[in-house]
Amino acid sequence: MSRGSVVAKRYAKALFQLALEKGLVVETEAQLKLIVEVVESNADVRAFLTAPNITLEAKKQTLLQAFGTQVSPIVLNLVGLLIERGRDGELAAVLAAYLQVAGEKLGRADAEVVSFQPMTDGEQSKLADKFGALLGKSVRVSNSVNPNLLGGLTVRIGDTLYDGSLRGKLDRLDKTLQASTK
Repeated sequence: MSRGSVVAKRYAKALFQLALEKGLVVETEAQLKLIVEVVESNADVRAFLTAPNITLEAKKQTLLQAFGTQVSPIVLNLVGLLIERGRDGELAAVLAAYLQVAGEKLGRADAEVVSFQPMTDGEQSKLADKFGALLGKSVRVSNSVNPNLLGGLTVRIGDTLYDGSLRGKLDRLDKTLQASTK
């Protein structure tokens, strides 16, 4: 495990404990996602947070003004602490670790589903039920589209990839045929 992921997991566990104590587990997740999305999608924000000539206090105050009403104090304190310690680049890793920690404690798993075309809510619900029964957890599905799959879908839950795509089946068939001709 890399040093960064160990550090991110420590911060995530501490944040989860605080959120659990305050009954804000789901809200904390949403707020942390919001901050990560803003930081990851905006180069100016990233440059501001990493600029050495801007004081830590100015960075914290700017974040407080930008997110103060939308984000709880525990999330703002975490982000401030990461900035203070020069670990603002770990924000996305802390979010990923928080999702993992919260999922383990709450019996929940996140499934990243890639399909040939967008899935309906009913299809996502059926898929969540099937994988939920398989894993013994409640499963949340997020769907993205990749037309290169040709059909079917792939499901990633944690480190496990379930490949039910037509592209994957064709690739496996090709490997089998290649191996049989040798």
